[in-house]
Amino acid sequence: MINFDVVQLARTQFGLTALYHFLFVPLTIGMSMLLGIMETIYVMTGKQIWRDMTKFWGVLFGINFAMGVATGITMEFQFGTNWAYYSHYVGDVFGVPLAIEGLMAFFLEGTFIGLFFFGWDRLSKGGHLIVTWLVALGSNLSALWILIANGWMQHPVGAAFNFETMRMEVTNFAEVLFNPVAQAKFVHTISAGYVTGSIFILAISAYYLLRNRNIELAKRSMAVTAAFGLASALSVVVLGDESGYLANLHQRMKIAAMEGMWNTEPAPASFNLIGFPNQEERTTHGEIKIPYVLGLIATRSFTEPVLGINDLVKLTEDDIAKGMKAYAALQNLKANPKDQDSKKILDSYSSFLGYGLLLKRYTENVTDATPEQIQSAAWDTVPKVSVLFWSFRAMVACGFFFILLFMTALFLTSKHKFHERWFLWIAFLSFPLPWIAAELGWVVAEVGRQPWVIEGMLPTFLGVSSSSVSAVYTSIAGFVLLYTLLAMVEIYLMVKYIKLGPEYMIKTQGN
Repeated sequence: MINFDVVQLARTQFGLTALYHFLFVPLTIGMSMLLGIMETIYVMTGKQIWRDMTKFWGVLFGINFAMGVATGITMEFQFGTNWAYYSHYVGDVFGVPLAIEGLMAFFLEGTFIGLFFFGWDRLSKGGHLIVTWLVALGSNLSALWILIANGWMQHPVGAAFNFETMRMEVTNFAEVLFNPVAQAKFVHTISAGYVTGSIFILAISAYYLLRNRNIELAKRSMAVTAAFGLASALSVVVLGDESGYLANLHQRMKIAAMEGMWNTEPAPASFNLIGFPNQEERTTHGEIKIPYVLGLIATRSFTEPVLGINDLVKLTEDDIAKGMKAYAALQNLKANPKDQDSKKILDSYSSFLGYGLLLKRYTENVTDATPEQIQSAAWDTVPKVSVLFWSFRAMVACGFFFILLFMTALFLTSKHKFHERWFLWIAFLSFPLPWIAAELGWVVAEVGRQPWVIEGMLPTFLGVSSSSVSAVYTSIAGFVLLYTLLAMVEIYLMVKYIKLGPEYMIKTQGN
């Protein structure tokens, strides 16, 4: 029988480590691009201050990059320690983009970051600029391959189940690579990273201006991040709209849960601005709705409905019934691999096999499941509605705030009004918001996929390793200790070099 204590602990550990690792990823992506922009201006103008800016912000980038590498490597070990069956079941598919990420992106980024720091006096201006942009390219490619892997978990394409090996196998790598969900997640995520990098530099620049130090560097940094940040923040909103449309095509339960929408509304559906979902009562209290908005975002039409949770659960019951047929055929084929009738049934219903596996939570005899067990398994496909509902709204609120912040910054910098203290304080206090928004976005993406580790194919509770509760507890304790120490080192180094400022870098590194 499945030990659900182990399942919850394994999920908790992976969730904590993923959220912690994702503190470093957006900043790495965003700052790498801004370093490329700053050094490009230096090469074009020849002004020393742009070189100093690139070197100073580059030191902070380097600290963050090192921490991201350390936390990312340990996170990937969990696929083998806590999620062994998942690794076995989909390793042929999921492992490919991860391997390419290591070979193409990580080594590209890791190699050229050394040249970035130690090549200032050994490379020509143009040569060093190419190195800087290759670091940025590596950061973005790393995100691309990771999100191709994650996008496949959200919308599995280009792969099929092989009953002889009991594994998913790649049938069309181009479909995996150009998965529309993965591509939408990629552009949305890197745009969020650009916003994170922009606010990081904007907030520190505001700190310097509030203290009347490093004025010229802070002014130029603020001007660059105002323009780049505004473009990025607008992109996040636009690309988020694309993600919503694709989610309604491939993950309709996620959309319904994000909206706290229990019943299907007449088209076009209203957007639930605010409300208080109650999952036990299966209703949302105190709703304030904006007409038509959800229908336009999710369906891009005035006539197509957005299905509510109750109707989606009923459809899932039908999918589970089909999954039971696939499971019965699979059992027959395991006993007699030459059974052609069972092979035809499995071929017809293999895409529903995962729904049949949901019944493993309630019975070992999937084919003999009762109507009550089928109904319970169908309701298991409803994720935590309140978590999704509020996480999504907080994320969107942050997104619109960023647009307003960067618009104000761009207006003030264009008027050379760099010392408006009210704005500097707002910019400085906005420092943590992009990380909060990024983490909330990750929560929406991953909690919204539950109970699936692979959408529609493999339930999360079946993907875990055969570990003991004590082993996973020990592992979590080790990770918490390690990551706490890394967080203390990161904060100490960041604060130290921000306080020392660029003049210390210039003095110790030279020009």
